[in-house]
Order: sequence, then structure tokens, then C-alpha cells
Amino acid sequence: MNDVRVLVVDDDFMVARIHSGYVSRVPGFEVVAVAHGGADALAAVAELRPDLVLLDIYLPDMSGLEVLKSLNDVDVLMISAARDVATVREAMRGGAVNYLIKPFTAAALAERLRQYAETRRRLTAIGPQARQDDVDRLFGAPKQAAPMPKGLSRATCALVAEALRDAGGDLSAAEAAELTGLSRVSARRYLEHLCASGRAELHPRYGTAGRPEHRYRWLG
Repeated sequence: MNDVRVLVVDDDFMVARIHSGYVSRVPGFEVVAVAHGGADALAAVAELRPDLVLLDIYLPDMSGLEVLKSLNDVDVLMISAARDVATVREAMRGGAVNYLIKPFTAAALAERLRQYAETRRRLTAIGPQARQDDVDRLFGAPKQAAPMPKGLSRATCALVAEALRDAGGDLSAAEAAELTGLSRVSARRYLEHLCASGRAELHPRYGTAGRPEHRYRWLG
């Protein structure tokens, strides 16, 4: 994947330079330009088409929140000394992917940038259509554990989950049974439970004839 192209927007020339240095030290990110006002920021986005804008709120010609509302097809990470909840709420409503309060350390910004890069990676990996569990992982929704069916044990379920996770691809019930020492029927029941709980998914594999083979893949 190509580097994330970043536009840094801050009215303070020295602060903009410092923040640009922070960004440049994070692998996978590059600063493509720096702007010191709202109009300059909008012009730079239109010309350079960055992936991400680090946007200050207090700009000399307009509020960064106004700039945020005017931007399309670009992600925005707000950086500001503003701590009031109303401002944070407005940034969220405007579509900001994150909000970092000044002053902050290089490590704090790097953490947010890595989170952003991971979200981009997950979106790319999903493909053109998302399942609900894909969306839940992107938005950080907590998983609800499916109740353990009668006759299954959590210890054995953990064993099957470990085998599926370590496989690095997909497994059939027969392959999972061989890895865990279970019968194929028991292995299939545990695999089906993992699918029901959102930790695995079923992939039918179609051969030249007959019924498709059920393959199971770990989701985490």
C-alpha cells in the first residue's frame, strides 16, 4: 500500500513545522504540503488530493470547523487547543476521524496515525461488500459472546479456535479434527459455534461435482 499523503494545516509556522516532523517520522506517512490558513488549506486539498488533513481549528481567515464542513473525499484529523465539548462534538458531526488536543507529543500523534492506517488497511481488505462483523470491527463495536451450546466445553472450543487461528487460512472440519484429536462431528460443532459467535466464517468450496466442501476461516 502506498504511503498516506498528509496535509498539515496550522496558523503557527513553527508548530506546523514541528507537526510535519512528527508525521514524517511515522513509517507509511509523508507530508505533501503545509498550509497556514483555511483558504490555503482548501486550495491545497483541491490541488494535491491528500489522503489525510491534520487540521487546526484556530486559523486566521476562517475556523477549521468551517474548513472541515467544506472538505469532501478526504479524511481529517483535528488538532486543536480547544477542549470544550461543543467543539469536539461539532468536529465529530463534521466527520473528523479523530481529535487530538494540543499540546501533544510525537508519540500521541503517531498512535493516532497508526490507528488511522490500520482502519484504511481493514477497509481495503474487506473488498467491495462488507458484512456486519466487518463493520463492527471497524467501529469498535463489542462482540457479544454466543452462549456455549449444550455438550460443548469452553476449553475444547479454545483448542479448536487456536487450531483455526494458527492455520493461516481455512480448514475443513476433517482437518480441524485431525489437528485437535476430536471427531469430525465434534470439530464441526465447535467450528459452527465459532461462526455463530462471529469469530470465524464459513466458506463453501465448490469442486467439479457433488456438494460443496465447507471450509472455515478465523476472523478473530
